[in-house]
Amino acid sequence: MHDLQRFIDGFQRFQQQYFGHDRALYSDLLQGQRPSTLLIGCCDSRVDPALLLGCDPGDIFTVRNVANLVPPFDPAQHIAGVTSAVQFAVAQLGVARVIVLGHAQCGGIRALLEERLSGSDETDFITRWMQIVAPARDEIERRMPEADAGERRRACEMAAILVSLRNLETFPWVQRRVAEGVLTLHGWYFDLEAGTLLAYSPRADGFLPLVASRDMEQE
Repeated sequence: MHDLQRFIDGFQRFQQQYFGHDRALYSDLLQGQRPSTLLIGCCDSRVDPALLLGCDPGDIFTVRNVANLVPPFDPAQHIAGVTSAVQFAVAQLGVARVIVLGHAQCGGIRALLEERLSGSDETDFITRWMQIVAPARDEIERRMPEADAGERRRACEMAAILVSLRNLETFPWVQRRVAEGVLTLHGWYFDLEAGTLLAYSPRADGFLPLVASRDMEQE
């Protein structure tokens, strides 16, 4: 009951802030949402996009799943949770950017690398889902045979972000708005250990710091 009460107390604080001190914000949101950004993140409980990025209600349209993955566009999909969310954000809401936010210590990536996903059970949806990034995993293991487990996991976590970005480019609504110059795609990586935020740079073909760690800032 302790956690439930903590959640209730948290809602009361939210209520006081947004329906008390900042009533104008929710009065505006009642007219509809106009988020500037679609953020695709991991469902890991340690990586809450709104908390990490200091967002107010209405700032970001968020999709979260295991390992922050986007499948390639497939018109034959009958149940397409991520695809429908991308379509709604890009084609209906007209967001200006899409951020794929990956992170260190991703459990889905770790399980994929350690081959703890058997796939033998027809109800094992995680195994099928993680196959989206399996080719990238295979390429990393081929290129980094001498790397330790931590280095391979980090490389695969970053590769998963790039896989999702490439898959986003297969969506017709994304292609159209990128070509029109009204939509940009970004890959970000949150390092839980260092407390840093990195962004993929096509020019550098790698992830570069957006925000350094607090320790580095204080030196």
